[in-house]
Amino acid sequence: MNQQSLRYEHDLLGERAVPGHAYYGVQTLRALENFRITGTPISNYPDLVNALACVKQAAALANNELKLLDDEKAQAIVKACGEIREGSLHEEFVVDVIQGGAGTSTNMNANEVIANRGLELMGRGKGQYQHLHPVEHVNMSQSTNDVYPTAVKVAVHLGIHRLTFEMAELRAAFAEKAAEFAGVLKLGRTQLQDAVPMTLGQEFSTYAVMLEEDEQRLKEACLLIHEINLGATAIGTGITAHPDYAPLVRRKLADITGIELVTAGNLVEATQDAGAFVQVSGVLKRVAVKLSKSCNDLRLLSSGPRAGLGEINLPAVQAGSSIMPGKINPVIPEVVNQIAFEVIGNDVTVSFAAEAGQLQLNAFEPIIAHSLFKSLMHLRNGCAMLRERCVRGITANREHLRALVENSIGIVTALNPYIGYERATQVAQEAHATGKSVYELVLEKKLLSKAELDEILKPEVLTRSRYVPPARG
Repeated sequence: MNQQSLRYEHDLLGERAVPGHAYYGVQTLRALENFRITGTPISNYPDLVNALACVKQAAALANNELKLLDDEKAQAIVKACGEIREGSLHEEFVVDVIQGGAGTSTNMNANEVIANRGLELMGRGKGQYQHLHPVEHVNMSQSTNDVYPTAVKVAVHLGIHRLTFEMAELRAAFAEKAAEFAGVLKLGRTQLQDAVPMTLGQEFSTYAVMLEEDEQRLKEACLLIHEINLGATAIGTGITAHPDYAPLVRRKLADITGIELVTAGNLVEATQDAGAFVQVSGVLKRVAVKLSKSCNDLRLLSSGPRAGLGEINLPAVQAGSSIMPGKINPVIPEVVNQIAFEVIGNDVTVSFAAEAGQLQLNAFEPIIAHSLFKSLMHLRNGCAMLRERCVRGITANREHLRALVENSIGIVTALNPYIGYERATQVAQEAHATGKSVYELVLEKKLLSKAELDEILKPEVLTRSRYVPPARG
């Protein structure tokens, strides 16, 4: 790097050379050197970058309205933030997502990028902070301790919205399969043992219902993160901020984001409390656990195809083995399982980080944010992939399923109301001992006529409630 490609900036630790082309400044440079942890910059989470721009834009508008920031500086900040929200300069958000300092490096990265782009819009050069300063102007009336958690909440809100959209799309795909398989009779199982008949449509409908329930739980959790502490500044007392700043900046941010935000009633409590993030993380874990259970079922139902259950066929998306010709593996459900394992681990991380807060601040919100964003992103991608690459292409082995029902001892339960529990037990025992089917034994013993038995074993009769007069002994 030659001398002409550098500019010099200073902070409380001294002067440093910053790349001349960079929109970030000296504090971001130090964070780059200090926090070489994940190799994942905050730009990997565009919702967070955009949320930071929203917060800074709202602050500039509020400070301008309160006559604390002149029109030229405010307009430069607002325009720079607008460009970032449209996707510009994201590559300049370079600090590692995991960092010490409770998110200060993230906040300063945003302040410096916005200040330097604002300076360009004012016709000035990068680093000429006497005209637009990252702290004095872009960070006016703010602290990392209210900016960072507020931006994370806005970003999480956006992430939840995207996740619930993909969950709804996956739910619709399962519901379509439930309708397609509505008349396909099969045997239900409890504890992996034959139970009673059901339809494949009923089985697939449960996956749709589970997703719908979790969509609602996510929407409920989202309401908790509408409460923000913007205006709290350092610890919640509002020091360095105008008395009217907190309600005003909240209104500005709500207008920009379209989110119905609420200023916390007790800003000191809100600044130290990470409970809302714990709640959201817990719901994400719930989504992961139930989605993984559904994928377990898909893998089990498709197992074989000849030496396993083999009840359904998953789409073949890639060769399954480097040694076994013709082998196809359930790779899509498998990767969703792995996403679920990660989300469960992320929830543990969020819990520990939230618990580790001390006194008036939680210093560990960067790892909380990183964990939540990973969970939201990976669950969203997993739902989309599961829908497109797996669920939509599932087919049923209808004849095999019907044969399993007819040859199963499990259907004897459906005969209890007609022949009585004792006779049904005798039939079940004999079927198990001889290998004969319940169907043929009932006919042999003349317990029911063929017409009666066929009527009882219709899918619409077997798979729903039906009143039958008590069987005669």
